[in-house]
Amino acid sequence: MNDLKEMKKKLEALRAELDRHNRLYYQKDDPEISDSEYDLLFQELKELEETYPELATPDSPTRRVGAEPEAKFAAVEHSVPMLSLDNAFSAGDVLDFDARIKRFLGSNEPIEYLAEPKIDGLAVELVYENGRLVQASTRGNGFIGEEITANVKTILTVPLTLLARKDNPFPERLEVRGEVYMPLEDFGRMNRERAEKGQPVFANPRNAAAGSLRQLDPRVTALRPLNMFCYAVARPERLEAETQLDMMGLLRHWHLRTNHPELTLCRSVDEVLAYHRDLESRREELGYEVDGVVIKVNSLELQARLGATTRSPRWSLAYKFTPAGGETVVEAIDVQVGRTGALTPVAIMRPVQIGGVTVTRATLHNEDEVLRKDVRAGDTVVVQRAGDVIPEVVRVITEKRPENASPFVMPVNCPVCGSSVVRLPDESAHRCTNASCPAQIKEHLFHFGSKNGLDIDGLGRKLVDMLVDRRLVSSPADLYSLTLETLSELPRMADKSAQNLLEALNKSRTTTLERFIYALGIRHVGQRLARVLAENYRDIGALRQASVPDLEVMDEIGPTVARSVTAFMENPGNQALLDRLTGEIGFSLTPPSGPAGDSVLSGKTFVLTGALSAMTRDEAKARITGAGGKVSSSVSRKTDYLVTGADPGSKAAKAAELGVAVLNEEEFLKLFNG
Repeated sequence: MNDLKEMKKKLEALRAELDRHNRLYYQKDDPEISDSEYDLLFQELKELEETYPELATPDSPTRRVGAEPEAKFAAVEHSVPMLSLDNAFSAGDVLDFDARIKRFLGSNEPIEYLAEPKIDGLAVELVYENGRLVQASTRGNGFIGEEITANVKTILTVPLTLLARKDNPFPERLEVRGEVYMPLEDFGRMNRERAEKGQPVFANPRNAAAGSLRQLDPRVTALRPLNMFCYAVARPERLEAETQLDMMGLLRHWHLRTNHPELTLCRSVDEVLAYHRDLESRREELGYEVDGVVIKVNSLELQARLGATTRSPRWSLAYKFTPAGGETVVEAIDVQVGRTGALTPVAIMRPVQIGGVTVTRATLHNEDEVLRKDVRAGDTVVVQRAGDVIPEVVRVITEKRPENASPFVMPVNCPVCGSSVVRLPDESAHRCTNASCPAQIKEHLFHFGSKNGLDIDGLGRKLVDMLVDRRLVSSPADLYSLTLETLSELPRMADKSAQNLLEALNKSRTTTLERFIYALGIRHVGQRLARVLAENYRDIGALRQASVPDLEVMDEIGPTVARSVTAFMENPGNQALLDRLTGEIGFSLTPPSGPAGDSVLSGKTFVLTGALSAMTRDEAKARITGAGGKVSSSVSRKTDYLVTGADPGSKAAKAAELGVAVLNEEEFLKLFNG
């Protein structure tokens, strides 16, 4: 009896812990543990409940999906529950799954499966009525989710209107399920930019996608690089399809994005296992975070016969990958200085093999992150590569901590130049106050010549270090004073390499205005905002004269960016740099493609609403921007024209209220003819 009481307490503690982790994961987008650690806890609870069925409860995490929706969003009831998948962690688990299906169906014939990558993102449902997107929601608790329609509409790969096809008509109501995610390259770039700005960084791409999608302001979501794959339909019986693969083909024909390159038809369970091995070996090549393979019975008729439990469909399974992580020791915490002066702590670790790659360093982003995880020199830590690409310290194994391990303290002086370090009240980043700090100069030069900047081939980090350390270069303009003789005297710099660099520098003098603006390294101005500034000003001289009020009237430019741009342009050192680059060095800057300034569309802001008949919305946007105009998502006093198609909705009323000119499709097309 006492043993049973102790087991009951253990089960209650496990359920409470899993409930807490579910809330952190699904509601707060801020998990404390990795997916693999969660899976181990979940599996432990599941096995204990199977061993002690009398102690199982109907509200256990093993019988529920996700977590309750947040009250800040409107509730959406799913007409068909969005269930979770059972997990498999070994080939034996998959063989058991195949055997269960055959027993249930009373047949020993091979089952045909459709396999695809298990994207680590946020499950979403899209509802289309007569081909138009009318609602989007999160999975929530499986029965009720959170409405995020406005946010999902900012994802460029989600069609607002389905492509009508006579041979494949869509049903009047179509409920599509899919996964919203953030590509790894975009995730890494966004985290670097957030760290530079002193903003909190995201722990992983899944958190970034979920946090971006669950914003109250869709304009925030619109700035995040989100994408989506569709993988299911709530009522497949309404479609003219016999298999899961047929259904995916229909979605693709209607211009819903599916992961077709990776959809793999497996004619037996052995082929499923072979696909899992293949995908796990090349998961680094995918460009997005995956944590396993989703296996589905291909026949829709068999899916219907198999049905579902209260938590999971019987016809589908998630076969997880082995977590790409390892245990190592933090030998030191180094502090690096970026081009804006931001100090970034980096864990220098004893080399550890993770997924076939030797990892020795992992960024800790800022002081708050180090203190939150309590990482100290000498600690034994669990390290993983987010999406098997970006090394991160997951947690500290505190029981292995040396007695003399001291808490990390951010230096009060720059580790490179010795200048004082400050942390502004509204930032999490510490910054070196010396604009002439060699570390900042090096990072600025590397950024200036980077691929997204002026793309100066041969200007790598080692060369930049030598040029600054030998005091040959202290600003981007100094690069153009380098000579063949000077470069050839540098270690490991042959005449041919020196000549190639000089040619690349000469070539970089002719570039686009947006690349030039980005290369300047203005704080808060990434590639997208560099493009916005180039489209609006079309000349670096005009941008140099812009005031904060001038900049704030533009879409996507807020007060922080406006102040940053004007502060950069008013700085005497930057003025001298621009004078040299555009004067004596002779930079030629091409504005974004478009007509001359006297075009009727030049500088005008358009908003599109309703379904256009002569072109898609993306085609209309391309025509507007190609003609020098801009496209916004909402009507405001800055809007010049509202273009209306069929069923324009509330934007037309808003335009009338603000006195914005309203054009029908025919009038819109006439603008291009003057």
